[in-house]
Amino acid sequence: MRAPALILTVTAALFAVACAPAEDTPVVPTAVNGVACTKDKLATLTPGKITFGTDQPAYAPWFVDDDPTNGKGFESAVAYAVAEELGYAKADVVWTRVPFNAAIQPGKKTYDADINEFSITEERRQAVDFSAPYYDVDQVAITLKSSKAAEAKTLADLKQVKIGAQVGTTSFESAQRLSAEQDVAVYNTNDDAKAALRAGQIDVLVVDLPTAFHITSAEMTDGRIIGQIPGADRRPEQFGIVLDKGSALTGCVSNAVESLRSKGKLTAIEQEWLSAAGSAPELK
Repeated sequence: MRAPALILTVTAALFAVACAPAEDTPVVPTAVNGVACTKDKLATLTPGKITFGTDQPAYAPWFVDDDPTNGKGFESAVAYAVAEELGYAKADVVWTRVPFNAAIQPGKKTYDADINEFSITEERRQAVDFSAPYYDVDQVAITLKSSKAAEAKTLADLKQVKIGAQVGTTSFESAQRLSAEQDVAVYNTNDDAKAALRAGQIDVLVVDLPTAFHITSAEMTDGRIIGQIPGADRRPEQFGIVLDKGSALTGCVSNAVESLRSKGKLTAIEQEWLSAAGSAPELK
Protein backbone atom coordinates (compact mmCIF):
# COMPACT_ATOMS: atom_id res chain seq x y z
CA MET A 1 0.00 0.00 0.00
CA ARG A 2 3.06 2.33 0.41
CA ALA A 3 4.15 2.23 -3.25
CA PRO A 4 1.48 4.66 -4.61
CA ALA A 5 2.37 7.22 -1.93
CA LEU A 6 6.04 6.95 -2.84
CA ILE A 7 5.24 7.43 -6.53
CA LEU A 8 3.17 10.53 -5.77
CA THR A 9 5.96 11.98 -3.62
CA VAL A 10 8.60 11.44 -6.29
CA THR A 11 6.31 12.84 -8.98
CA ALA A 12 5.64 15.97 -6.93
CA ALA A 13 9.34 16.46 -6.31
CA LEU A 14 10.15 16.13 -10.01
CA PHE A 15 7.38 18.61 -10.88
CA ALA A 16 8.75 21.12 -8.36
CA VAL A 17 12.24 20.84 -9.82
CA ALA A 18 10.96 21.22 -13.38
CA CYS A 19 9.01 24.34 -12.47
CA ALA A 20 11.79 26.00 -10.49
CA PRO A 21 13.55 28.88 -12.27
CA ALA A 22 17.01 28.18 -13.66
CA GLU A 23 19.79 29.47 -11.44
CA ASP A 24 21.07 31.78 -14.18
CA THR A 25 17.64 33.26 -14.93
CA PRO A 26 16.96 36.37 -12.81
CA VAL A 27 13.64 36.32 -10.99
CA VAL A 28 11.96 39.65 -11.71
CA PRO A 29 9.63 40.71 -8.86
CA THR A 30 6.12 41.86 -9.64
CA ALA A 31 6.22 44.45 -6.88
CA VAL A 32 8.83 46.91 -5.63
CA ASN A 33 8.69 48.47 -2.15
CA GLY A 34 5.11 47.32 -1.82
CA VAL A 35 4.04 48.82 -5.15
CA ALA A 36 2.58 46.35 -7.62
CA CYS A 37 4.31 46.80 -10.99
CA THR A 38 1.19 46.25 -13.05
CA LYS A 39 -0.83 48.60 -15.21
CA ASP A 40 -3.91 48.39 -12.98
CA LYS A 41 -1.94 49.25 -9.83
CA LEU A 42 0.50 51.93 -10.98
CA ALA A 43 -0.39 55.49 -9.95
CA THR A 44 0.25 57.26 -13.26
CA LEU A 45 -0.95 60.72 -14.25
CA THR A 46 -3.74 59.15 -16.28
CA PRO A 47 -5.10 55.80 -15.06
CA GLY A 48 -4.43 53.06 -17.60
CA LYS A 49 -1.89 55.22 -19.46
CA ILE A 50 1.78 56.00 -19.00
CA THR A 51 3.08 59.42 -20.05
CA PHE A 52 6.65 59.76 -21.31
CA GLY A 53 8.31 63.13 -21.73
CA THR A 54 11.09 64.13 -24.09
CA ASP A 55 12.51 67.33 -25.55
CA GLN A 56 11.66 69.02 -28.85
CA PRO A 57 13.34 68.56 -31.17
CA ALA A 58 14.08 64.94 -30.31
CA TYR A 59 17.31 64.10 -32.09
CA ALA A 60 18.46 61.04 -34.04
CA PRO A 61 19.60 58.37 -33.39
CA TRP A 62 17.61 58.53 -30.15
CA PHE A 63 14.39 59.33 -32.04
CA VAL A 64 13.50 59.39 -35.73
CA ASP A 65 11.85 62.30 -37.58
CA ASP A 66 11.37 64.16 -34.25
CA ASP A 67 8.45 61.81 -33.59
CA PRO A 68 8.70 59.83 -30.33
CA THR A 69 5.36 58.14 -30.99
CA ASN A 70 6.60 56.03 -33.90
CA GLY A 71 8.72 53.69 -31.77
CA LYS A 72 11.76 54.38 -33.94
CA GLY A 73 15.13 55.41 -32.55
CA PHE A 74 16.88 53.99 -29.50
CA GLU A 75 15.10 55.91 -26.75
CA SER A 76 11.66 55.70 -28.32
CA ALA A 77 12.11 51.94 -28.60
CA VAL A 78 13.33 51.69 -25.00
CA ALA A 79 10.33 53.69 -23.75
CA TYR A 80 7.86 51.39 -25.49
CA ALA A 81 9.74 48.32 -24.26
CA VAL A 82 9.62 49.59 -20.67
CA ALA A 83 5.90 50.33 -21.05
CA GLU A 84 5.30 46.82 -22.35
CA GLU A 85 7.16 45.31 -19.39
CA LEU A 86 4.74 47.19 -17.13
CA GLY A 87 1.70 45.92 -19.03
CA TYR A 88 0.99 48.93 -21.26
CA ALA A 89 0.13 48.48 -24.92
CA LYS A 90 1.58 50.93 -27.44
CA ALA A 91 -1.79 52.71 -27.54
CA ASP A 92 -1.52 53.26 -23.77
CA VAL A 93 1.68 55.31 -24.13
CA VAL A 94 1.23 59.10 -24.18
CA TRP A 95 4.03 61.54 -25.08
CA THR A 96 4.52 65.11 -23.91
CA ARG A 97 7.27 67.58 -24.82
CA VAL A 98 9.38 68.89 -21.95
CA PRO A 99 12.46 71.12 -22.41
CA PHE A 100 15.66 69.34 -21.36
CA ASN A 101 16.44 71.59 -18.40
CA ALA A 102 12.81 71.81 -17.23
CA ALA A 103 12.56 68.02 -17.01
CA ILE A 104 15.11 67.84 -14.19
CA GLN A 105 13.93 70.84 -12.19
CA PRO A 106 12.04 70.41 -8.90
CA GLY A 107 8.29 70.83 -9.03
CA LYS A 108 5.18 69.23 -10.44
CA LYS A 109 5.82 67.08 -13.51
CA THR A 110 3.75 66.75 -16.67
CA TYR A 111 5.17 63.28 -17.25
CA ASP A 112 5.38 59.95 -15.46
CA ALA A 113 8.84 59.27 -16.90
CA ASP A 114 11.15 61.34 -19.12
CA ILE A 115 13.68 59.80 -21.50
CA ASN A 116 16.07 62.23 -23.13
CA GLU A 117 19.74 61.18 -22.84
CA PHE A 118 19.87 62.18 -19.19
CA SER A 119 23.16 61.16 -17.61
CA ILE A 120 22.74 60.06 -14.02
CA THR A 121 24.54 62.47 -11.68
CA GLU A 122 24.42 63.01 -7.93
CA GLU A 123 23.58 66.68 -8.47
CA ARG A 124 20.52 65.80 -10.55
CA ARG A 125 19.48 63.18 -8.00
CA GLN A 126 18.82 66.03 -5.58
CA ALA A 127 15.84 67.12 -7.69
CA VAL A 128 14.61 63.98 -9.50
CA ASP A 129 14.73 60.21 -9.41
CA PHE A 130 16.50 58.06 -11.97
CA SER A 131 15.71 54.57 -13.13
CA ALA A 132 18.35 51.90 -13.38
CA PRO A 133 20.71 52.87 -16.23
CA TYR A 134 19.74 51.76 -19.71
CA TYR A 135 22.82 52.87 -21.66
CA ASP A 136 26.51 53.60 -21.05
CA VAL A 137 27.91 56.51 -23.06
CA ASP A 138 31.04 58.59 -23.59
CA GLN A 139 31.34 62.28 -24.51
CA VAL A 140 33.07 63.16 -27.78
CA ALA A 141 34.67 66.23 -29.36
CA ILE A 142 33.76 66.88 -33.00
CA THR A 143 34.88 69.55 -35.46
CA LEU A 144 34.97 70.37 -39.17
CA LYS A 145 37.69 68.98 -41.40
CA SER A 146 38.61 72.57 -42.34
CA SER A 147 38.96 73.66 -38.70
CA LYS A 148 42.28 74.25 -36.95
CA ALA A 149 41.04 71.73 -34.38
CA ALA A 150 40.88 68.93 -36.97
CA GLU A 151 44.48 67.90 -36.32
CA ALA A 152 44.07 67.74 -32.55
CA LYS A 153 45.35 64.47 -31.08
CA THR A 154 45.42 65.15 -27.34
CA LEU A 155 43.44 66.96 -24.64
CA ALA A 156 46.19 69.58 -24.52
CA ASP A 157 45.65 70.31 -28.23
CA LEU A 158 42.09 71.41 -27.45
CA LYS A 159 42.84 73.83 -24.64
CA GLN A 160 43.26 76.88 -26.87
CA VAL A 161 40.39 76.36 -29.31
CA LYS A 162 36.83 77.61 -28.88
CA ILE A 163 34.54 74.87 -27.57
CA GLY A 164 30.75 74.80 -27.36
CA ALA A 165 27.99 72.56 -25.97
CA GLN A 166 24.30 72.51 -25.07
CA VAL A 167 23.42 74.15 -21.77
CA GLY A 168 22.68 71.97 -18.76
CA THR A 169 24.16 68.81 -20.26
CA THR A 170 27.04 66.61 -19.18
CA SER A 171 28.48 67.43 -22.61
CA PHE A 172 28.80 71.01 -21.33
CA GLU A 173 30.50 69.77 -18.16
CA SER A 174 32.97 67.77 -20.27
CA ALA A 175 33.59 70.84 -22.44
CA GLN A 176 34.37 72.88 -19.32
CA ARG A 177 37.02 70.35 -18.28
CA LEU A 178 38.55 70.65 -21.75
CA SER A 179 38.53 74.40 -22.17
CA ALA A 180 41.04 75.68 -19.66
CA GLU A 181 42.00 78.81 -21.60
CA GLN A 182 38.58 80.33 -22.32
CA ASP A 183 34.89 80.08 -21.48
CA VAL A 184 32.77 77.41 -23.15
CA ALA A 185 30.16 78.75 -25.57
CA VAL A 186 26.74 77.65 -24.37
CA TYR A 187 23.69 76.98 -26.57
CA ASN A 188 20.06 76.25 -25.84
CA THR A 189 19.93 73.29 -28.25
CA ASN A 190 22.29 71.09 -30.22
CA ASP A 191 20.83 72.62 -33.38
CA ASP A 192 22.07 76.03 -32.25
CA ALA A 193 25.47 74.56 -31.37
CA LYS A 194 25.78 72.81 -34.73
CA ALA A 195 24.94 76.07 -36.51
CA ALA A 196 27.70 77.81 -34.53
CA LEU A 197 30.18 75.11 -35.54
CA ARG A 198 29.25 75.47 -39.20
CA ALA A 199 29.58 79.26 -38.97
CA GLY A 200 33.03 79.06 -37.39
CA GLN A 201 31.87 80.63 -34.13
CA ILE A 202 33.26 77.60 -32.30
CA ASP A 203 35.97 75.15 -33.32
CA VAL A 204 34.76 72.12 -31.38
CA LEU A 205 31.37 70.82 -30.31
CA VAL A 206 31.00 68.30 -27.48
CA VAL A 207 28.19 65.73 -27.72
CA ASP A 208 27.66 62.09 -26.74
CA LEU A 209 29.19 59.39 -28.93
CA PRO A 210 26.10 58.16 -30.85
CA THR A 211 25.06 61.76 -31.52
CA ALA A 212 28.58 62.54 -32.74
CA PHE A 213 28.48 59.69 -35.24
CA HIS A 214 25.07 60.78 -36.48
CA ILE A 215 26.13 64.41 -36.90
CA THR A 216 29.37 63.58 -38.73
CA SER A 217 27.83 60.93 -40.97
CA ALA A 218 24.34 62.25 -41.73
CA GLU A 219 24.29 65.99 -41.01
CA MET A 220 27.76 67.36 -41.71
CA THR A 221 29.63 65.84 -44.65
CA ASP A 222 32.72 67.75 -43.55
CA GLY A 223 32.34 66.81 -39.90
CA ARG A 224 35.04 64.92 -38.06
CA ILE A 225 35.26 63.14 -34.70
CA ILE A 226 38.38 64.16 -32.80
CA GLY A 227 38.04 61.65 -29.98
CA GLN A 228 36.44 60.63 -26.71
CA ILE A 229 36.76 62.84 -23.64
CA PRO A 230 37.55 60.87 -20.48
CA GLY A 231 34.90 61.10 -17.79
CA ALA A 232 35.62 62.81 -14.50
CA ASP A 233 36.22 59.39 -12.89
CA ARG A 234 37.52 57.73 -16.08
CA ARG A 235 34.28 55.77 -16.46
CA PRO A 236 31.47 56.08 -19.03
CA GLU A 237 28.37 58.05 -18.12
CA GLN A 238 25.08 56.20 -17.76
CA PHE A 239 21.72 57.30 -19.09
CA GLY A 240 18.68 56.85 -16.86
CA ILE A 241 14.96 57.52 -17.20
CA VAL A 242 13.94 60.56 -15.13
CA LEU A 243 11.03 60.43 -12.69
CA ASP A 244 9.66 62.82 -10.10
CA LYS A 245 11.60 62.92 -6.84
CA GLY A 246 10.23 60.15 -4.62
CA SER A 247 7.95 58.83 -7.37
CA ALA A 248 6.13 55.61 -6.52
CA LEU A 249 6.91 54.52 -10.09
CA THR A 250 10.71 54.66 -9.79
CA GLY A 251 11.19 51.13 -8.49
CA CYS A 252 8.89 49.60 -11.06
CA VAL A 253 10.47 51.49 -13.97
CA SER A 254 13.92 50.42 -12.77
CA ASN A 255 12.62 46.87 -12.45
CA ALA A 256 11.39 47.00 -16.05
CA VAL A 257 14.77 48.27 -17.29
CA GLU A 258 16.61 45.48 -15.47
CA SER A 259 14.17 42.92 -16.84
CA LEU A 260 14.83 44.15 -20.39
CA ARG A 261 18.55 43.88 -19.71
CA SER A 262 18.31 40.31 -18.38
CA LYS A 263 16.29 39.23 -21.42
CA GLY A 264 18.78 40.75 -23.84
CA LYS A 265 16.22 43.23 -25.16
CA LEU A 266 18.25 46.33 -24.32
CA THR A 267 21.17 44.90 -26.27
CA ALA A 268 18.90 44.10 -29.21
CA ILE A 269 17.49 47.64 -29.27
CA GLU A 270 21.00 49.08 -29.06
CA GLN A 271 22.17 46.91 -31.96
CA GLU A 272 19.20 48.00 -34.06
CA TRP A 273 19.49 51.76 -33.52
CA LEU A 274 23.04 52.50 -32.35
CA SER A 275 25.12 49.89 -34.15
CA ALA A 276 26.49 52.53 -36.52
CA ALA A 277 28.00 54.52 -33.67
CA GLY A 278 31.10 52.37 -33.36
CA SER A 279 33.91 53.79 -31.24
CA ALA A 280 36.36 56.69 -31.22
CA PRO A 281 39.89 57.04 -29.85
CA GLU A 282 40.20 58.32 -26.29
CA LEU A 283 41.97 61.62 -25.97
CA LYS A 284 44.78 61.78 -23.41
